[in-house]
Amino acid sequence: MIGRAVAGRLLADGWSVHVTGRDEARVPSALVDAGVRFSSVERDDEAGLREALGSGVDLLVDCLCFTAAHARSLIPLARHANSTVMMSSRAVYIDGDGNHVNSAVAPRFDGPVTEQQPTVAPGSMPYDSPEGYGPNKVAAERTLLDSGLPVTVLRPSRVHGPGALSPREWYFLKRALDRRPAVLLAGRGADHASAAVNIAALVALVADRPGRRILNAADPDAPDVLSISRIIAAAAGHSWREVLLGDDAPPGLGRHPWHRVPPIVLDLSAAYAVGYRPAGDYATTVQEELRWLMSSPPRAAGPANFDYAAEDAYLRSR
Repeated sequence: MIGRAVAGRLLADGWSVHVTGRDEARVPSALVDAGVRFSSVERDDEAGLREALGSGVDLLVDCLCFTAAHARSLIPLARHANSTVMMSSRAVYIDGDGNHVNSAVAPRFDGPVTEQQPTVAPGSMPYDSPEGYGPNKVAAERTLLDSGLPVTVLRPSRVHGPGALSPREWYFLKRALDRRPAVLLAGRGADHASAAVNIAALVALVADRPGRRILNAADPDAPDVLSISRIIAAAAGHSWREVLLGDDAPPGLGRHPWHRVPPIVLDLSAAYAVGYRPAGDYATTVQEELRWLMSSPPRAAGPANFDYAAEDAYLRSR
């Protein structure tokens, strides 16, 4: 999601863009038509990455930096870039009790989370695990920032946009397309979203303002799940009865991807101070993803997410 959005934004701004990846077929045709160059290079192929970099670049963006080892391999490349951007995550933040978004206990932040909020300690356990994701991201951040190079670390929240492998918006969009008469919601929590195009806008900004910094990267607004469900239903030309479930509802019923209580909202003051101008709010930026999903619905949609029989049974019992 992020790579294609960044490439598209930079191309639109007049940049010459070179992307790497495993499969050229996954590069959107619109980017190819706009002149993006592609190299088939694995993230751990240091020689291949050096070859793709050539004699140097104005901007280097790494969307696959998950560990300190990844960061160390990036440093030699970053020495040949005027500005480097690393994609991190809001998963690094902890509350006063040490809980984070992947903890067994949900974190409770006092308000919008700033970049000064404490983080988990750096670690090297498997990064593709709930326990290891945040610690590895912190280790990667520190490795890059300690290099002294002009590296901007971006910490997005829940990313949305075309190209999502597991699009959260499909939870509501499929129900709207199936013309469900009611939508069941377990809680009205909010979990700050980050449109890929808004992340791209921030990348384009810092490309012209090299520096060592950490910035939260998110949408200018943070709608709650009731607002999100209405935005998505409206895009599909549908309306439904909204049923807010209480604690007595069957476990799992109405459990949507934005179930976050208490809410998590990122503070964007630092990004705005640098000059961040979002591409749009959630309702605006999500439309492109919704059109993409309606034109090519996900092949894999777990039945547990769309148990209409259980929903109907609950509605009949009320």
